[in-house]
Amino acid sequence: MGLLEVKNMTHFFAGLRAVHNYSLTIRPGEIRGLIGPNGAGKTTVFNLITGVYTPTQGEIYFKGKNIKGMRPHLIASMGLGRTFQNMLLWRHMTVLEHVMMAHYSKLNYGLLGAFFGTSRRYREEKEIEEHSVGLLELLGIAHYADQNVLNLPYGVQRKVEMARALAIRPQILLLDEPTVGMTPEELRAMMQTLRRIHNEFGLAILLIEHRMEVVMELCERIQTLNFGEVIAEGPPGEIQNNPKVIEAYLGVEEIE
Repeated sequence: MGLLEVKNMTHFFAGLRAVHNYSLTIRPGEIRGLIGPNGAGKTTVFNLITGVYTPTQGEIYFKGKNIKGMRPHLIASMGLGRTFQNMLLWRHMTVLEHVMMAHYSKLNYGLLGAFFGTSRRYREEKEIEEHSVGLLELLGIAHYADQNVLNLPYGVQRKVEMARALAIRPQILLLDEPTVGMTPEELRAMMQTLRRIHNEFGLAILLIEHRMEVVMELCERIQTLNFGEVIAEGPPGEIQNNPKVIEAYLGVEEIE
């Protein structure tokens, strides 16, 4: 059994079938890719796995536990982190505050500590700050810690969102278009960041990405989704030359 097992997942929106009979197995430390044309259902798959939606049919197991229907914050607290295609950043918070806030689902000092400022509260909050700074250092953005996140370059904002996802110490990280809108320089930096994260934490990664150079270079196996169904799955070279993939997503020319 894999770390994450999705079995025959189907979902409807008001009678419209968005995902059909989708299955996935991710093992510890594996990097998987999910590609497909716009509207293929990729982000919907992420939302189903992470509890934003509850699948109409099928089952989802994480670490052997059925998480179908669980609330998103509970799934995240189990060690399944994610980022979003449209970043959810707060206007009046610094970079460090964003990352620290992501830790609070794991606090243990309770209401007593919150009201009376117990030593346990101060100890936990100090540990959170140190861990947050460590993540920013790992991603190369610690020098932005005290700056308002929305004043920073787009590539830095993406790294802040990634640091926030890593704050829960995930075993699997779901990344939804982490390089969207990036310049070539930002793209190369993000690919280095993803390698660093994978090597440092040994976590599994499921990556939605339109830029084929990212998927082909980073992923061990790739699924192609079209109209909510998997039309191909395999290693990068196999996907690159699959006629169904070329027709549905890549166009008539193969990737160079």
